[in-house]
Amino acid sequence: MVRIGTPDEAARERALGIWNSIAKPIGGLGELEEIVANIAAISGFEGVDISKRALAVVCADNGVLVQGVSQSDYSITTAMADAITTGRASVNKMATVAGIDIHVYDMGIKDKVPGPKDLSIANGTADMSQGPAMSEVQMRDAIEKGVGIVEELVGQGYTLIATGEMGVGNTTTSSALSAVLLGMDPAITTGRGSGLGSEALHHKISVIEKCIDVNAPDPFDALGTLAKVGGFDIAAMVGIYLGAAIKRVPVIVDGLVSSIAALVAKRAFPGCEYAMIGSHVSSEPAAKAIIAELGIKPVIDAGMHLGEGSGAVALIPLIDMALAVYGANETFARIGIDAYEVNPE
Repeated sequence: MVRIGTPDEAARERALGIWNSIAKPIGGLGELEEIVANIAAISGFEGVDISKRALAVVCADNGVLVQGVSQSDYSITTAMADAITTGRASVNKMATVAGIDIHVYDMGIKDKVPGPKDLSIANGTADMSQGPAMSEVQMRDAIEKGVGIVEELVGQGYTLIATGEMGVGNTTTSSALSAVLLGMDPAITTGRGSGLGSEALHHKISVIEKCIDVNAPDPFDALGTLAKVGGFDIAAMVGIYLGAAIKRVPVIVDGLVSSIAALVAKRAFPGCEYAMIGSHVSSEPAAKAIIAELGIKPVIDAGMHLGEGSGAVALIPLIDMALAVYGANETFARIGIDAYEVNPE
């Protein structure tokens, strides 16, 4: 049985006390103050330190791609996994600004590329329009390897982990999972992904409907649904969220794919969501419904849908600025003004 931690509410209160002692309006930094307090509760220490942070990018291909659900092919996953590993992708430029190290993992890339750490389950999932995307054994293997990613990163001294992914076709798997787990019509949960036209979008929706009909996933069985209409990247992220909850390390949720993995993790391993930090609201249609179900509060709403962990990375400079205020110790007493009173209303 996995041993999931629980938030340290005393540490949260101490962190909120520090915020309220700082010479600024009470709650003046809004949800940024809540994030810092949440990190304190996750780690159990109000002296929040996220100076060593990692972005874990999990990469995998999806067999359903053969059904024409994307304007890209398998070669894009290979090329982008290589680009991220070698520092040439968009997220690498953002990570440099945010001061975050990127670790790339091959969870099931069809056409292999040197560079990512090889944790491959298979060379891509099966075509889920014909049957389950993966076996239960494969699904659990991917989750266990996700837990292992966290164990390795924590062992290297990282105190904050962000999630990222790369895999052509994973908005199809995410939209299918969203439709089943949220009880929504695939026509509502499915977006244009990397830029599908209207006709291609309608085809993508019809393929997702077929995937759900063929596999008949049980919406009350999150892991069973994951195996039937998910992907190795999503399963690995489920493990990352679980591992973060076990190790008491904050984990930043990225966009659509990362968010649906977080929902699977919450449903399958209740309580693990305490370690999750929201970053942004993806422009993909299902994103807001998933976030509401998760109960997290993303700070950024900028219409982003880049993937790669870019939204999670974008949050980090905001947290850094909040921590600069939090750790400055410029209290009302030091500045020589009367403190604001906390209004209970």
